[in-house]
Amino acid sequence: MAKTQNKLGLCMLTTLVAGNMIGSGIFMLPANLATVGSISLISWGITTVGAFLLAIVFSKMSALLPRTGGPYAYAEAGFGRFIGFQTAYNYWVAILIGNAAVVISMIGYLSIFWPALKHPAISASVSIAILWLVTFINIIGVRSIGIFQLLTTILKFIPLILIGVLGWFYFHPHYLVESFNVTSRSNFSAISYAATLTFWAFIGLESATVPAGYVENPKRNIPLATLIGTVIAAIIYIGSSAAIMGMIPASILAKSSSPFAAAAHIIFGNWGEWFIAIGTIISCLGTLNGWILLQGQVPMAAADDNLFPKIFSKRNKAGIPAIGLMITTLLASVLLLLTSRADLVQQFQIIILIATLASLIPYLYTSMAQVILLKKNKIKEHIKAYTIIAILACIYALWAIFGSGKDIIYYGSILIFTSIPLYAWLYWKKN
Repeated sequence: MAKTQNKLGLCMLTTLVAGNMIGSGIFMLPANLATVGSISLISWGITTVGAFLLAIVFSKMSALLPRTGGPYAYAEAGFGRFIGFQTAYNYWVAILIGNAAVVISMIGYLSIFWPALKHPAISASVSIAILWLVTFINIIGVRSIGIFQLLTTILKFIPLILIGVLGWFYFHPHYLVESFNVTSRSNFSAISYAATLTFWAFIGLESATVPAGYVENPKRNIPLATLIGTVIAAIIYIGSSAAIMGMIPASILAKSSSPFAAAAHIIFGNWGEWFIAIGTIISCLGTLNGWILLQGQVPMAAADDNLFPKIFSKRNKAGIPAIGLMITTLLASVLLLLTSRADLVQQFQIIILIATLASLIPYLYTSMAQVILLKKNKIKEHIKAYTIIAILACIYALWAIFGSGKDIIYYGSILIFTSIPLYAWLYWKKN
C-alpha cells in the first residue's frame, strides 16, 4: 500500500480521468469522423449519454469494491476468476494498443515542425522513443505521475477551449449539410459506426478506479473524479468537434493528420497552427502518461491474484510494477512497427477501433457485475435505479460493439478466444 503522502487526491485524480480521456482521441477524431459525415454529431450525443451511464456504474462499483484493478477487480468479484482474467487481459491489450494510438496522434502534430516524421521509418522510431521516455517517468513513482498529469491536463485545455469557442466565428453551416452522410451505409449504420469511433474519446472514464490503492479517501474521491472528469470531457468534445466540422470541408478534413492545427491556421494563421500543435503535443504526452500508469496497475492487480504471470506484480522501491510496465511498452513498440506502413489517419482509425472493442468488453462485464454485486451485497438503497442504469450501460456497450463492424468484431473475437488457452496455461502452472 502506498504511503499517504504519495497518494492521489481528488484534484489529481480528476485530472487523471479527464487527462486520459481528453487526449489523442479528440485531437485526431475530427478527421476520422469526417469520413462518416456530420451525422457523427448525433453519435457524439448518444455516446455522451452512454459514457455517463458507464461513469455512474464505475462510481457505484468503486464504493462497493474499493480495490486496485478497476474493471478487472469488479468482473472478478461478480463473475469469478476466468471472467476476471479475461477482463484484465482485454483491458491490458486495449491499453497497450491505445498507447500506440496516442503516440501516432502525437506524431501527426509533431510533423508540423518536423516534416520528416511523415516517413514511416522515422515516425516509428520517434514514436517508440517517446513511449519509452514516458514509461521511465512512470517508473519513478505514482506521485510524479500525478503532478505531471495535473500540469499537462491544464495546458491541454488551452487549444481545445480556443478552437471550441473561437471556431464558431468561422463556422459554415452548409459544410455540415453537404456532408451529412458521406458513407454508403444507412443513417443508422453510420451513426452506430461513428459511435464506436467517438467512444474511443471516452475510454479512460474508469481511470480513477484502477489505482484505488494509491488514492486518498477512495470511497469519496473515486466516484467524484469519475463523474466530474466525464462531464468536463463531454462538454469539450462536442463543442470543439462541431466547430471544426463547420470550419473545414469534410473532403479536406478527412485527409488531415492534425485537424485542430488546421482549424487554428484558419483563425490565427501560421503562428496559431504552431501554438495549437504545441498544446496538442503536450496533451498527448499527458494522456500517454496517464495510460502508462494504468498499463502497469491492471496486470499487477491480476498478478497479485495469481491470474497474470507473477513478473507483472514485482514492484520497485517506489511501489511501481516496473518490469510489467516495460513488458507492455515493448509490446506497444512492436505494434507501432507492424502498423507503420499505413498513413497516419488510416493507422489511427484501425488501431482505435480494435482498442475500443477491447475496452468495451470490460465495460460490458462491469455493468453486469454491478447487478450481481448489488444483489450479493444485499444493497437496498436505490437498488432499482442502479440496476436500471447498469442494464442501460450494458445495452449501450453491446450497441457500440455491434457498430464497430464485422471486421473489427472478427479480430476482437480472436482476442477473446486467445484468453481461454492463456487462462488454462496459467491455471495449470499455478497448480
